[in-house]
Order: sequence, then structure tokens, then C-alpha cells
Amino acid sequence: MSDNELGTFLRTCREAVTPAEVGLPTGPRRRTPGLRRSEVATLAGVSVEYLARLEQGRDRHPSPQVMGALADALRLSVEERLHLRRLEKETSGDPCCPTAGAAPSRSVRPTVRALIDRLEPTPAVLLNRLGDVLAYTSGYERIVGPIGLLDDERPNLIRFLFTDERARAAYPEWDRVADEQVASLRTGSLLNDSHAEGFADELTVIAGAPFADRMAAVPRLPRSTGVERMTHPEVGALRLSYETLTLPDADGQRLIVRLPSDEATTAALDRLNGRKPGGLRAVTG
Repeated sequence: MSDNELGTFLRTCREAVTPAEVGLPTGPRRRTPGLRRSEVATLAGVSVEYLARLEQGRDRHPSPQVMGALADALRLSVEERLHLRRLEKETSGDPCCPTAGAAPSRSVRPTVRALIDRLEPTPAVLLNRLGDVLAYTSGYERIVGPIGLLDDERPNLIRFLFTDERARAAYPEWDRVADEQVASLRTGSLLNDSHAEGFADELTVIAGAPFADRMAAVPRLPRSTGVERMTHPEVGALRLSYETLTLPDADGQRLIVRLPSDEATTAALDRLNGRKPGGLRAVTG
């Protein structure tokens, strides 16, 4: 992972905003995607030279006022603003940030485990920042067990996606799922995180370009909600709506809960769970 995640994120956001979105003319000779540095600098009230230093990683101590002005100029969402603040604190070495040397925990708080138990038969899984599978419902096991995700003694979703050929058959939109998981790995891990670096190095060797190219690409935030398609060996096609709930601790654990997004998936999950029709209701719209 780059040691200039803050600068790269700022540049990515700048290139994603069109001139029309901020009330500027497009112009016939625009070689740069999105906004020019000079345009963002003007909107944020900073110098072009200072913005260049931030993007290039030559200045790592921007003030909160500058961060706020840049966030306004770039039309960042609340989630993107929180991510920007996190990157700024890590880049500047803010002591309030958790240590990058801490190993990702595999322990599950009793209250979290009790919550997962109460979600049955809903498919739900708890992951840490490296994608290790820490806990799950039997509803989740019935979906991913037959595709091989839980075969390893210490299952890991990212490793499974990139190293097990069954993953490509199980996920018709494998590229999109792979993009999301690498984005989660990058945003969930701290800068200079030796454990994340070691995990990434391992997969770079084992999985090769499909993983390495995604790690080298411009970082983005993963989606916390959406619809995921799967092909189950017993019940066929599934369309699952998911929500990602990040736990309030320093370890980056996240609970992913899935619900059927159509009636066909509802019926398929009822068959898997051995329940009468209507055990899980489809989420539509």
C-alpha cells in the first residue's frame, strides 16, 4: 500500500468531480479528467502550490480548516469526509490513531456473538480488517459452505476469492466482488500496517495480477450496501441485498448482513434453511 494514501485520495476525488457539478464551464480543451488543481484551489481558498504538495505527499499536516474547505470544494459525502479525516490523522502521525502494529483481532465480543445468534436464519458474517471470517450464522454457512469458503481452518474471504477457482463459479460478478474486497482491505487497514502489508504480499505472490493490479490501482471506498449475486450449487441463482455495519472499535471488524432481494431468492433460502415459505422476506426497492 502507498504511503501517500491521503494525496492519492484527494487526487481521485478531484478527478471524479465534473466542472458542471461546481458551476464551472467545461471548455473545449480539457485534458484532465474532472477538475484542474487550479479550480479546486480557487474553490477551497488555498494556493495551487499547496494543493500540489498535499496530493504529492510533500505536506502531511493540513489543518482541519483546509480539510473542510477541500471536502466542500470536492463535494464529498459524509462517508468520504470521515475517510479523508482518518487518512489525514494517520498520515500526520496523530497519536489519537490506533497503532498500526496491532495484529488484527480474531476474538469476538460476547455481545456481538449474541447479536449474531439472534440474527438466525439471516445470512450474516463478521470479518476483521484482513477479511478473516470470525463468526457467522448457520444461514450464512448454508450459503457459503457448499462453495468452499469455510473449508480452511481459518477461512478468509479475500484469500478465497483470489486463490480458489470455485469462487469465480460462485460469484457471477466476480470482478466487482473482488474490487469491493480489495477496497475494504485498503480502507480498513492502517497506513504502515505490517500485517496488512504481509497479507497483501502473500496474495500478490499466490494470486498474481488479479490481486496485485487491484492493490496498485487508485484507491476508492468500498460500498457498504448493495446487491450481490451468487450461484449456489444446490439452489441456483441468488440475489442478496447486503448491509455492512462497522463495529465501534479500533480493529476494523465489520458485520455483513444479507437478505433476499427477490421472491426467487426468498424461496431458495427457505429451502436451504428447511423452513416454511416466508422465513425471510424479500427486500425490494
